Amino acid sequence: MDLIKISAVSYLNTFPFVFGIKTSGELEDVELDLDIPSMCAAKLKAGLVDLALVPVGAIPELSQPLLISDFCIGAVREVRTVILASQVPLNKIREIALDYDSLTSALLAKVLAKHFWKINPRWNPLKQGVAENPSGIDSLVVIGDKTFEIAKQYPYIYDLAEEWITFTSLPFVFAVWMSLRSLPEGFLAKFNLALSYGIEHKEEIPDFFRNRIPAGIDVMSYFDENISFVLDAKKRKGMNLYLNYLREL
Repeated sequence: MDLIKISAVSYLNTFPFVFGIKTSGELEDVELDLDIPSMCAAKLKAGLVDLALVPVGAIPELSQPLLISDFCIGAVREVRTVILASQVPLNKIREIALDYDSLTSALLAKVLAKHFWKINPRWNPLKQGVAENPSGIDSLVVIGDKTFEIAKQYPYIYDLAEEWITFTSLPFVFAVWMSLRSLPEGFLAKFNLALSYGIEHKEEIPDFFRNRIPAGIDVMSYFDENISFVLDAKKRKGMNLYLNYLREL
């Protein structure tokens, strides 16, 4: 089999997938890149990788994308690592800065602002790296492992997954595995077995990634309570509803 190139998100929420790809023994002849979410989609779109963990907000930018797995990065309650952090309550927000790292969460915030929160703020896209040290920023959408520290700096924290679920009564899907070309069935079967292995052995992750776990985080609680990895029928319905809302922005 030819070398299969994969792009996965580099955040804590993806570690079970990465662990499975690296240690399950199911996959050979693969090259794995760890990227910020927006780069996963960009690499797939440019043909630099064969499959990627694609932010759902980037799906409309892809030409004839193929969903290749029943695993995802989703949430059925608060997700903790996708938040609107603010110095003021929602009804007083006038401008929201947007983390460079993710399109999906920025678009989710815009959907919620228009249809649920009923606010009309100015949107300020941030340059890469700025969200890590948001001094002087009153309100911002921020994602990833850095949210654990940033949440401590703001009095008002709105978990975007929790807000979406309250609004729609449906789960939210942040990212799904996609390809732009047909991949060998034998590879896809092994790929999904590798993902399943990582989820089933997630208790081994704190030791395997010991130098990459955010300080003070209960990793197993995060995986069990905040991230939902199976792309079931309700998540597909929530994902399709989100994509429909994007057409109205």
